Amino acid sequence: MFREIPYGFHWIEKDDVEAVSAVLKGGLIVQGPKVEEFERSLANYTGAKYCVAVSSGTAALHLAVAALELSGGEGITTPNTFVASANCLLYNGLKPVFADIDRETFCLNPKRLREKITRRSKLVIPVDFAGQAAPMREIFALAKKHHLFVVEDAAHALGGKYPTGEKIGSCRYSDLTIFSFHPVKAITTGEGGAITTNHEELAKRLKYLRSHGITKGLSLLKKSPRPWYYEMRRLGFNYRLTDFQAALGLSQLKKLSRFIRRRREIARYYDRVLRGLPHVTVPTEGRGNFSAYHIYVIRVDFSALGKTRREMMERLEKEGVGTQVHYIPVYHHPYYRKRFPSKRRDFPVCEAYYRSALTIPLYPKMTDREVEFVAKKIKKVLT
Repeated sequence: MFREIPYGFHWIEKDDVEAVSAVLKGGLIVQGPKVEEFERSLANYTGAKYCVAVSSGTAALHLAVAALELSGGEGITTPNTFVASANCLLYNGLKPVFADIDRETFCLNPKRLREKITRRSKLVIPVDFAGQAAPMREIFALAKKHHLFVVEDAAHALGGKYPTGEKIGSCRYSDLTIFSFHPVKAITTGEGGAITTNHEELAKRLKYLRSHGITKGLSLLKKSPRPWYYEMRRLGFNYRLTDFQAALGLSQLKKLSRFIRRRREIARYYDRVLRGLPHVTVPTEGRGNFSAYHIYVIRVDFSALGKTRREMMERLEKEGVGTQVHYIPVYHHPYYRKRFPSKRRDFPVCEAYYRSALTIPLYPKMTDREVEFVAKKIKKVLT
């Protein structure tokens, strides 16, 4: 099927196709009943009171921050993430500030976070990197001590759990939590995202914001009903999810437990086979965490091996194994270097991590034979 085994891939089965087809053959295909059903199912799964589905994980981040209605100031996040985790601050008129990461989980370090909090700080966006929760209990307590909001970026982590046992997305330790349903994530809707919260007012704002800030029906002035009437109450966006995407999400959500079990099985196999290889370190699951294993990142001392990462990746590609790097630190990107310059020495853990990171294939559709093949090639190339 593949010229090389990719680092991530979706798993669409016959029942998924049938679920989408049924909606396409029916009536509403945009913002219909399947979207509401998907939202209820996600809320029930995570344990949150409310869920609002949107068109992407990036849209979810944008709207989550927008719903807080902040004006100016700063937001603090991790540099070890996709750029959307920081861009959403800029979309909402906030300056992004970065804090260094933990040496084991590579999530936001609460001690480094504390050092970055100032009078201009308004919120924190921790990222559940690679599928496991950031230290949300500590982050949330610190944020609330300083009157900061918390938007948890759980794009990697649907299906994971906190050390306290609650599912990621319950908003036990956040004001809002976002998810992504991109094809390489735990479940997919093609493109898509969602926001969970336990605050009714925030949920209402999110629903306005995803659809141009428009509501239909009676006006705010309590005029008589007019069937054509609608009004824009907030400056919103077109971030709606389609009904056929929601149908796919509902079908996929039923398989999430199976998908996560398989991801964890593959991770445990890699742990056994790759642990102990010279100059290679396998991922660490934080104490008490239950990781969804969105990705599996090994760390390699390339200088000790006498080879560059590029050389290793190219050789693995020739052997039939696709790899990736998650992530280039956000402050490395030209846009951020120009507008928000950072000193790399201020992020020693993130810099060390980035120099050594290599993401290898892990997704539930992988067969045992493919997993064994990847491990064999990794051992061949890295020894």
